[in-house]
Amino acid sequence: MSVRIRLARLGAKKRPFYRIVAADSESPRDGRFIDILGYYNPMEEPAIIKVHAGKVKYWLERGAVMTGSAKSILKKNKD
Repeated sequence: MSVRIRLARLGAKKRPFYRIVAADSESPRDGRFIDILGYYNPMEEPAIIKVHAGKVKYWLERGAVMTGSAKSILKKNKD
């Protein structure tokens, strides 16, 4: 089982809202996850990004791999 830090889509049609989650790499995008690490709301101006840094660090130390989209969102959050 490899763990990935990725986005899970929530929200209505044409109104996306994403959770940043730690999930098994074989589970579906909006399916089962292990832990909620934060959220991302691209519909607000500016986009709202809320991340629990301690949880992200915990999962990265245990070998979790970030997807490209999660990595770019977390990079925006550091700025």
